[in-house]
Amino acid sequence: MALTGRTALLAALGSLPVGLWDAGWTGLLAVNAPLALACACDYALAAPVRRLGLTRSGDTSARLGDTADVTLTVTNTTRRPLRADLRDAWPPSSWQPGTETTASRHRLTAPPGERRRLTTRLRPTRRGDRQADRVTLRSYGPLGLVSRQGAHQVPWTVRVLPPFASRKHLPSKLARLRELDGRTSVLTRGEGTEFDSLREYVPGDDTRSIDWRATARQTTVAVRTWRPERDRHILLVLDTGRTAAGRVGDAPRLDAAMDAALLLAALASRAGDRVDLLAYDRRVRARVQGRTGSHLLPALVDTMATLEPELVETDARGLTATVLRTAPRRSLVVLLTSLDTAPVEEALLPVLPQLTQRHTVLVASVADPQVAEMAEARGSVEAVYEAAAAARARTERRRTAEQLRRHGVTVVDAVPDDLAPALADAYLALKAAGRL
Repeated sequence: MALTGRTALLAALGSLPVGLWDAGWTGLLAVNAPLALACACDYALAAPVRRLGLTRSGDTSARLGDTADVTLTVTNTTRRPLRADLRDAWPPSSWQPGTETTASRHRLTAPPGERRRLTTRLRPTRRGDRQADRVTLRSYGPLGLVSRQGAHQVPWTVRVLPPFASRKHLPSKLARLRELDGRTSVLTRGEGTEFDSLREYVPGDDTRSIDWRATARQTTVAVRTWRPERDRHILLVLDTGRTAAGRVGDAPRLDAAMDAALLLAALASRAGDRVDLLAYDRRVRARVQGRTGSHLLPALVDTMATLEPELVETDARGLTATVLRTAPRRSLVVLLTSLDTAPVEEALLPVLPQLTQRHTVLVASVADPQVAEMAEARGSVEAVYEAAAAARARTERRRTAEQLRRHGVTVVDAVPDDLAPALADAYLALKAAGRL
């Protein structure tokens, strides 16, 4: 039982005449006895909280930045009218800062035997699973003097998926893809191409593309056309070690890497290639294999939703061994990791030949845009020192990238907003060059 502010106000108002006319036990009893009786009656008429029925329904997933509506159905199974305040508790990251109080609290009334639906609108600020906490109700009597309070556990989980902000680049990348594959066929056969179709010869075509057998079977001269090979294998490898936890802007590097991986997966899937995902630091954190077509992207975003970087050093040897087991045939291995000098030189470079010997390797890394801003800073001693530090960091990063290129690795190094389209362009360039 909890007393309300109305009870305190009545008690305060009743104490004024007692103090003026009869400051003794008799006066106190004359005021407080009726108030105590009224509180007891009010408590007895309040609907019992423990006997209410609560169920949930609504959204089970939402992209980061979007809203999710979860409906709570309250059934008044008692014989008394329900007048209550309700708090639907969720983790703090389920709402934008400062909006939790307004979004989680509701006022409801329900006659006996009826039900009411209350909608709690979530707007999560982090990826992952958001699980509902307890639902607390405070039931009031008709006088509003006292309340019954209790809590119910009503489980519900909303999975917050990666936002996939780079999907806005997909139409332009698909247009470029159509220029590479069957929509715009080439007349000369090269590495990484396969036969597409026959068409009639027109003046200016390369005579080496004439199919003499097909020409002999028909009255016109036929030429072969070729297109980039399809059904290639793409393995996306997310490094979830400590370097992925570094924040660039207001998000970890891992989030930018996920966004780039999703755009590349969508593009490669449309190109007819097979895409798998591997997340690794010292062990396999997530894996997606064998998904194609419309099932690929939902599987990727669902798997990525709960991924978080681990504050451990990535085991490069273990990662290499896992990649070789996962992709036994020649594939394009896209490693989304850091270009920090120490992890690359001490861990990745010694085992890199094992990968490049069997696979085409592409390394993509998230650059910090603040480093470029620091490099341009001038005007004070502190700014000059910051510019010098930024210039040194950029030089080391370029040197590390050059070391990787000397091993035959394609390197993409871009700020978060540019990483996804840059990675897609690198994939299209490799496809056009027949290196897949």
